[in-house]
Amino acid sequence: MEDPGAPFHREVVRRNGGEVVALPVDGLGARTDLLSTSAFPDMSAVEVTPAHQYPTGETLHPDRRRALTDWARDSGGLVLENDYDGEFRFDRQPVGAVQGTAPDHVVYLGTASKTLGPALRLGWMVVPPRLLEPVVEAKRFSDHHTETIGQLTFADFIDRHAYDRHIRTCRLRYQRRRDRLVERIGSRFVVNGVAAGLHALIDLPAGGPTELNVIEEAASRGLEVGRLGDRWHEPGDHPQGLVVGYATPAEHAYAAALDALAGSLAAAAG
Repeated sequence: MEDPGAPFHREVVRRNGGEVVALPVDGLGARTDLLSTSAFPDMSAVEVTPAHQYPTGETLHPDRRRALTDWARDSGGLVLENDYDGEFRFDRQPVGAVQGTAPDHVVYLGTASKTLGPALRLGWMVVPPRLLEPVVEAKRFSDHHTETIGQLTFADFIDRHAYDRHIRTCRLRYQRRRDRLVERIGSRFVVNGVAAGLHALIDLPAGGPTELNVIEEAASRGLEVGRLGDRWHEPGDHPQGLVVGYATPAEHAYAAALDALAGSLAAAAG
């Protein structure tokens, strides 16, 4: 699994009997070029976020995409492609799904949690045919059934093209928010991962404010931000940064949230 990555996903794998191995991430995305080396023997599956890596925001480079599908074909391994917020692209053309290049080896995972809301609990999977029955059975015995009304309403939303219109409207709104964040913070700190998605990664340079300093200052101002340090597989001497979502605040509260973030960074910097 990607390192850094989503801690909750790692815990899900562990609680279901899997062994988690850290796959490094750099400026080209996950180091899928390492999967076929001796550093990763006997790997059966890999989870990646190719369109918008969480939390760095990098897009998986085409060479890395090829390395990923080559590994899957050669080893028989399974790729879990987590496209959790790929609908929100601001400064680039759409990125094609890896699943389309190796449909027999990739499970594509999508969700409406970012576009509509996590409370709906609506998501989808595109699986290789050989996995369809096992996945249906696992779904049946995990939560038995996804409520019907929400699924039918969502299907109608898609059929009437209302979902596409909704996404376009949201994309413009979130792009404006992204631009305001970069304008406010970018003069003093490097803001990464903002070509797509709903969060930014603010680098904290060595010798500057620490994650904990900024988070304490932010909490005193009623603002919650995430630590990059919580996303690494193991504690250590890692680069520091803040994971900042810009979709949650209400429109009338967004300016105050930016003020609180800028003030927290300034106060922590001393």
